[in-house]
Amino acid sequence: MADSGRVKHTSPSESPHSGRKKAQQSPGSRTRYQVNAPGHCFRKVTLTKPTFCHHCSDFIWGLVGFLCEVCNFMSHEKCLKHVRTVCSCMTPTLVRVPVAHCFGPAGQKRRFCCVCRKHLEGSSALRCEVCELHVHSDCAPFSCSDCRLCHQDGTQDYDTKHHHHWREGNMASGARCEVCRRTCGSSDALSGMRCEWCGLTAHASCYITVRPECSMGRLHNMILHPGCVRICSRNFSKMHLFRICEDSQCELDNLDDVDSLTPVAAKDNQASQDTGKQTLKVFDGDDAVKRNQFRSVSIPRIIKNEEVVEAALRAFYLPDEPQDYELQVQGQPPALLTDDIINRNGTPDDKSVFKDNAPDAWLLRAKPRDSEVLKIYADWLKHGAAYGSITVGKESTVDWSIKEVLRQLDKQDENTENFNLVEVYMNSKQVQRQVLTGQELLLDKLQEIRKVSLRQMNQTRFYIVENRNRVVQVNLLLGGLPVQLSKAEYAGLLKTHLEIKDHLVTITQVYSTQGAVVLQISCFSEAERIFMLAKDSSVDGKQLTSLVIPQITTSKLPRGGCPLLVYVNPKSGGLKGRELLYNFRKILNPHQVFELTNGGPLAGLHTFSEVPHFRILVCGGDGTVGWVLGVLEAIRHKLACPEPAIGIIPLGTGNDLARVLRWGTGYSGEDPYSVLLSLDEAEEVEMDRWTILLDAQEMTEDGKENGFLEPPKIVHMNNYFGLGIDAELSLDFHQAREEEPGKFNSRFHNKGVYVKVGLQKLSHTRSLHKDIKLQVDKQDVELPSIEGLIFLNIPSWGSGADLWGSDSDSRYGKPRIDDNMLEVVGVTGVVHMGQVQGGLRSGIRIAQGTYIRITVTKPIPVQVDGEPWIQSPGQIIISAAGPKVRMLRKCKSKQKKQPSGAQKEGRSESPAPGEGAH
Repeated sequence: MADSGRVKHTSPSESPHSGRKKAQQSPGSRTRYQVNAPGHCFRKVTLTKPTFCHHCSDFIWGLVGFLCEVCNFMSHEKCLKHVRTVCSCMTPTLVRVPVAHCFGPAGQKRRFCCVCRKHLEGSSALRCEVCELHVHSDCAPFSCSDCRLCHQDGTQDYDTKHHHHWREGNMASGARCEVCRRTCGSSDALSGMRCEWCGLTAHASCYITVRPECSMGRLHNMILHPGCVRICSRNFSKMHLFRICEDSQCELDNLDDVDSLTPVAAKDNQASQDTGKQTLKVFDGDDAVKRNQFRSVSIPRIIKNEEVVEAALRAFYLPDEPQDYELQVQGQPPALLTDDIINRNGTPDDKSVFKDNAPDAWLLRAKPRDSEVLKIYADWLKHGAAYGSITVGKESTVDWSIKEVLRQLDKQDENTENFNLVEVYMNSKQVQRQVLTGQELLLDKLQEIRKVSLRQMNQTRFYIVENRNRVVQVNLLLGGLPVQLSKAEYAGLLKTHLEIKDHLVTITQVYSTQGAVVLQISCFSEAERIFMLAKDSSVDGKQLTSLVIPQITTSKLPRGGCPLLVYVNPKSGGLKGRELLYNFRKILNPHQVFELTNGGPLAGLHTFSEVPHFRILVCGGDGTVGWVLGVLEAIRHKLACPEPAIGIIPLGTGNDLARVLRWGTGYSGEDPYSVLLSLDEAEEVEMDRWTILLDAQEMTEDGKENGFLEPPKIVHMNNYFGLGIDAELSLDFHQAREEEPGKFNSRFHNKGVYVKVGLQKLSHTRSLHKDIKLQVDKQDVELPSIEGLIFLNIPSWGSGADLWGSDSDSRYGKPRIDDNMLEVVGVTGVVHMGQVQGGLRSGIRIAQGTYIRITVTKPIPVQVDGEPWIQSPGQIIISAAGPKVRMLRKCKSKQKKQPSGAQKEGRSESPAPGEGAH
């Protein structure tokens, strides 16, 4: 392996220890070159396999490349002077507003790790549910809290101009640079930059010339702008804030722990037998020793002491100089190995050589310092862009540092008692804040952090914050309560089961038809207690649900905006529902994306209740669409936008409503970004909705109802209502799915079960026309000999079949979804239904009407929009259900041409195997 020179850069403006003395260089030292990107430590390597440059993404011709020993950045020699991408060890210096990530298991597409820049392979890969950060599980502790800022936290107000949120790599290989118009994406290396909001793409050397303000891109009208969302989040994790179900996450309890032996280290350990190397276990502080979490460092059998320290610093992604650190034998009294490694004659002495057969376990420590340069960031100047640098000594207190920083920031006239110094730990899993006391010694504080963990010190930042009273206002939505109770009755139930405190908790909204209330809580600890307790409580045998709800400040909504409320049913469409949930959280603001299995549709409608104009996207089957429409109808009077238009991504089996509205026969992995573009350009149409009263009673001449024991059952119908053989097949399918739900994850399997059930009914005969009486618009209708009776609101039935038929008939009008008419059709049996679905026949046209009355004389299977049950004898009345609903129909015309780089998803290319260096 060639190793003729090293390129290292430590920028005075970027390094946290820039004022420190540089390492002495002897005549035998390796040459250092000037590089513009901070943190990298390049060495010349001999390439053994096809390799691509991470700067220009071009193939490296020849056998020589330059590899960063810290983050594995690979570069041409000609590109070294143009590299602008900082090393992974410098990530904490680039964080603007610390926002923790929300890690979950990675998807199926191959990606590159944003920390070590290598391929993600196997089950240990993780991805953030909110931004485009992909990492190995053992690299996650070294990623920083640089996730997207999706809301204003409490009473804090960040920059009024929203900035781009740049993320490197993992984009489509055909993406083009917004500046130079050349290709900037790559499937062979982690290269190129992309804004996580607007989707703009650029080269790493070009994006710094792009204006910092982000326009939110082509989807700006439907994105819920972060500036208008407010939430008090202090005691809640990101999973709680974004309502991400905990069962969808992998076990990340040890995410902040460093894995004991990475696959790379294992390979190095195996190779050490052949190359004369040894592998050391290195701990970065007392916490790592206690947890037995270490990094493996592979070094030659004989090596200089300072080079061992430098290798240990690289393993922990620390950008500091090696002469400021020392190695101690773990578990023994301090045995420091930090003497100057080169004598004046240029040859190593005995004390400066790290010899063979050294102990396996070592502890990396920072040398004690008499003073230190500390950056303190100004919280009120937004985004942490401005800071003051002060030199703290042994006697420097927090009060003194506040006074000194205020002087540097031209606020020397301010009263220091109105400010606090806050320590912020920006690890990947959560952002931890601690207010320091006035007489606390800062140098002792820094040494204490480094003793616990050097990695933690590298991810810690200090802020000077105005000390003002902040109003605490946490909103919780509690569901699962009994329906149709008064506000006082709900308050009594909550007091009994959750012991809520009246002076801290107020019921601000009651949804009695849904059995839910909204609580406004003025204390963080009380909000956290109620949130957690509700998840483990039940009322009348029904489990309660608890969700943290954001507030939307409507006065800050962009003019002309129409944000999109997204519902996803992850149980529909197999794995496609879960992947859509991730994609929409990433493309849009995760506060506008709701998982229907976690609290149902009410949470989203309440969040958007004050928004004057919004649209809804439902990702699921026809049953899911009906669920959302039902809740919308129940609380419509409480919405500022009572008639939002609704679009569909079909994830069900039949998807008849989606077919009629041109959204397709079923979602099969189309680009989510393109789907959103189609939704933005879709046209609004009206659709009838019908109410079905089951077990309805006849009215007597005096206007009084006949006596009955139970009130009539009321259901709403959007697509169709069936009695007889059609409902019987649906019921058998439903029962089969209830017995083995895990097998019903694909449309192909579901349709196969339908066929199997239908074949079992071939010999089944039943004279349905003898068991029911039909009245349409108060006129008795004689039924032919049929086995099934179906009432159609839309011209699609049974996965796209045209049951009514296209033949013209002067007796009936052409069916439409907004004509206030139902089409009544009969089928003679399973064979007839199969012929209809095959396009060979149509059903038997019986009637059209606006008011239907059915008399059932025997128990009979019925189904409404695919939901079946056995109906007892009695009356069934079908009538119009109030106002029509607005639906979105996909336009036939082609989409508007989108600007280059605006497409955010669609990165379907799988990166090829990575580069190799020897």
